[in-house]
Amino acid sequence: MHVVVAPDKFKGSLSAAEAADAIGKGLRAAGADADLAPIADGGEGTLDALIMAKGGGVMGVIARGPLGIPVRAHLGRLADGTGVVELAQASGLELVSESERDPMRASTQGTGELIKGALARKPTRLIIAIGGSATVDGGTGLARALGVRFYDAAGGEVPPGGEGMQRIARIDASGLDPRWSAVEVIVAADVLSPLNGPEGAARVYGPQKGATSEQVAHLERGLENLGARIEADLGVKVIDAPGAGAAGGVGAMLLGMGAEIRSGAEVVLDAIELPGRIKGADLVVTGEGRLDASTLAGKGPAAVAALAREAEVPCVALVGEAVEKPDEFDEVRSLAEHFGSIEEAKTRAAPGLQALAARVASDWR
Repeated sequence: MHVVVAPDKFKGSLSAAEAADAIGKGLRAAGADADLAPIADGGEGTLDALIMAKGGGVMGVIARGPLGIPVRAHLGRLADGTGVVELAQASGLELVSESERDPMRASTQGTGELIKGALARKPTRLIIAIGGSATVDGGTGLARALGVRFYDAAGGEVPPGGEGMQRIARIDASGLDPRWSAVEVIVAADVLSPLNGPEGAARVYGPQKGATSEQVAHLERGLENLGARIEADLGVKVIDAPGAGAAGGVGAMLLGMGAEIRSGAEVVLDAIELPGRIKGADLVVTGEGRLDASTLAGKGPAAVAALAREAEVPCVALVGEAVEKPDEFDEVRSLAEHFGSIEEAKTRAAPGLQALAARVASDWR
């Protein structure tokens, strides 16, 4: 029995590679053959997944964190010369404690510094994974680091963070780093949300990043203004573009600067050649920490299930917690149900996945 194992991370418990290893051990203990293919969807872990799939290496650097405090981050360079920047390394939500989250001040400038570092290494192309941000600054911090300037009606520079977006009266991209325009830039987004509206960056993700209801309204107006200025000054329509709202509006700014947005899961699954690996398999096992409605909105496990369905191979999801059990998966099993508590599911995720995988192998044989 040949099984392709393609889980995403179990946030707070296991990386995607660790989850794949645990599942593989359980399958092999039950006599199955396991092809380990850990995945990511444009958020945390994308750099690791691409390096594992394509070869290459990483370089440690120092960049500004979301609130300006220096953080240690990594840049990736794949064996084919592609540069990889993961926004979560410098502007990620996990870098800020819950009590300090402040999307009005938080900036993506550190991610812009990472991009400059990647460009300095003369990549053949550049992949920017933008999931997991702590920011709703519309990517203005990132753009500033690359030479773009944002002016208010009086001609003064607008302050960084989400708070100042409403004041932007003109975007000047004349100082944009010329190395940016000389390379193909692909943005790997974990969600393809629009910039504004009920499904947009401020209303859906602002509260997760610490925004109050009043701040959400302020950020929404700021993003509306930013979208209008990108269209007027950069000549790119972004307000209704899929993915423009990803990472608190970073998608919109990168589109305005000429990048291409793609589903992060699609970028990674193509890189690890998962469609070809699934063909001829007897079973596919995927998973993540929490399976809910957002899983079907572009997350990795849903993309894996779609590939399995195209290949007519059954797909089982092993997850930490299953809020929903959608029909996209042939079966869903959760660690919370296995252990009887979410707490134990988090602390004993690896042995739990081994046990569930062994049962899956026996049941699906």
